[in-house]
This record gives sequence, structure tokens and C-alpha cells, in this order.
Amino acid sequence: MKKMVIFVLLLVVIFGALIFVVQYQNSKQLDGADNPYNKTDLNQATMDQLDDPMYQNQILPDELASKLDSGEDVTVYFYSPTCIHCQRTTPELVPIAEEYGVDLVKLNLLEFENAWAEFNIESTPTMVHYEGGEETARIVGEQPQTNFENFFEQEVLAGE
Repeated sequence: MKKMVIFVLLLVVIFGALIFVVQYQNSKQLDGADNPYNKTDLNQATMDQLDDPMYQNQILPDELASKLDSGEDVTVYFYSPTCIHCQRTTPELVPIAEEYGVDLVKLNLLEFENAWAEFNIESTPTMVHYEGGEETARIVGEQPQTNFENFFEQEVLAGE
């Protein structure tokens, strides 16, 4: 019985130490990386993308609302790091946006769940183009590359 108690205590200490090490590493990762989210309690899936070039150019919901209120033109990619369709779409979409010279801002719906309702997003991935603060075009779901190219040509760049 005494061996069992010692074994259980040892397991508790090991798990406690493991939890401490993981939390410490995550806090160090947040300190060392560019954290565009203005919060420290990020989901692990988001933390895994902090240094990924595909997920830079983040916009916060209040920043987006401010741009829309002031009538700015903006193209937003609404995504979730845990969405399998987003994981396949982002590596195709981001280079196309760069090729077309589109300033594609990204809004992480995993971190900002209120943005689903605020911006009328029903599923991810969703890309929305706003002109004069009003939505003018939307493309939803995983799409072939040509659909994204057409979206940029016909909806985003046509108004310039």
C-alpha cells in the first residue's frame, strides 16, 4: 500500500511539473512572437500559427468595425485555425492575394467568437470584400484557385 501511495504522489508531481513546463513555454512563445491579438489566453491552435507567414496581417474585430464605420475599403479573410477547410485554403489563398496586390487582412474566429455574429459569418473559410464600409462581395468555403482569382479580379480590383 505504501508503494502505491508513493507511486501516485510521484505521478502527481510529474504531471504538475509537465503542466508547469508547458505553460511556461507557451508564455515564453507569446513573449517572443509577434502577438497581434492583444490577449494572452490564446488557443493552442492560434499559438501554433503565430510565426507562420500565412497567418500574418491579422485584424481585430474592433479594428475592422472602425474601418467599416469610417467607410474604408477592406478585404477580410475570416478563418479558424482548427478548420480543416481553412487549413487547406489559406496556403492557396494568401499567395494569390499577394500576387494580385490585395491587402488581405485575416480575422481569427477561434479567438474572437463574437465576430461570427457581428460580421454575419456562417462558416469558414469566408472572404468578404467591403467598399465604402459596406459588404459588396463574399466567397464562402473551400474553393478552386480560379474562383479566388476571379473574386480578386471581378470584385476586389474592379472597383479600383
